[in-house]
Amino acid sequence: MLDIQRTISPIDGSVYVERPLATPTEIEQHLQRAKNAQSTWQATSLEKRAEICDGMVQYMLAHVDDIAEELTWQMGRPIRYTPFEITGGLQERARHMIAIAEKSLADIATEPKDGFIRFIRREPLGTVLILAPWNYPYLTAVNTIVPALLAGNTVIIKHSDQTPLVAERYVEAFREAGIPDGVIQYLHTTHADVAKVIDDERIDFVAFTGSVAGGHAVQMAASKRFIGTGMELGGKDPAYVRADVSLQHAIENVVDGAFFNSGQSCCGIERIYVHVDVYDDFVDGAVALAKQYMLGNPLEPNTTLGPMVRKRAADFARQQVQDAIGQGARALIDPNLFPADDANSPYMAPQILVDVHHEMRVMTEESFAPIVGIMKVQDDEEAIRLMNDSRFGLTASIWTQDVDAALDIGNRVQTGTWVMNR
Repeated sequence: MLDIQRTISPIDGSVYVERPLATPTEIEQHLQRAKNAQSTWQATSLEKRAEICDGMVQYMLAHVDDIAEELTWQMGRPIRYTPFEITGGLQERARHMIAIAEKSLADIATEPKDGFIRFIRREPLGTVLILAPWNYPYLTAVNTIVPALLAGNTVIIKHSDQTPLVAERYVEAFREAGIPDGVIQYLHTTHADVAKVIDDERIDFVAFTGSVAGGHAVQMAASKRFIGTGMELGGKDPAYVRADVSLQHAIENVVDGAFFNSGQSCCGIERIYVHVDVYDDFVDGAVALAKQYMLGNPLEPNTTLGPMVRKRAADFARQQVQDAIGQGARALIDPNLFPADDANSPYMAPQILVDVHHEMRVMTEESFAPIVGIMKVQDDEEAIRLMNDSRFGLTASIWTQDVDAALDIGNRVQTGTWVMNR
């Protein structure tokens, strides 16, 4: 009997998708098909590869309503927001990468030398394994699928078992666009089999978005063969609200940055530092705005906050909140204001904590939930110190009307990306 992968919908706990896991024979066939298809795909003109990638985008846009509903069922984001992952993010990113492909992949001229013709040529690596997450499953995957294919690589997608239909949609979209057989495929498989695939000599690069623990596992598997990896892992992203901020703009956008997608965003805001001069007004505004969220069935158009992806994820966040309260934090939002809040389910009310500090898990561990702690700071120096007091460094935001101050602070914050007023 085949092993079955089941996707449990956070909406109602029902089994929404069942798929057989790939057998060893099927995995072998996928790897060999990708290997066999790569040289012909590399020889295909860039113009044709770009045309096929654009055809994928057209398919996604034509099917956006169906895609949005099945995505909401799989991971719980409110249906009022889900289509924008396709119509906004996927479309914008894919078409940008298509537009810059010719320049980005062109030969690089080097210093001239008499009697020589010298240049650097960018060549495809071979077959790229893409391991994609559930929280923004189309957006995170397009970041690697499209450039890998444009560069002449073949692709195998392994999506989270929470969103397996995303991988299937991608492959269907490219097939409809006319991509040759074997150039892009998907696998539904176990973590143990993923490690075996990474260890296979027919895989030439691994792109992974997910947890720190998952990143360690991928890196260890890849290190046996010295192949490259590209990773986006965990975050505990800080926001700093300066005294000169446009306060209402900051309140609206910082709260959205913390609670959108039920806080399940790679680059979501997970800790907030506010200058003493605007602290009280910011907290009052943030609490008032958070209370306006509508927690409930994400298929209902009025819902603005859906369930978390799994009950255990909500349990983890609830425990962070309780631990913080036990250490003296104050919770400013009464969960009873949200009738759908249920400790025995993934439905969790938003929560804002004050009187927090860095001895609390909620300020140091990734929460990935609609909870956030707010700390008062006296000046930029204290804010920078606290922002840097983290083992994570994914993104950070600075809220101010002073561009020069933002540049100075951003240069001193230890983060991969920082943004101003975003």
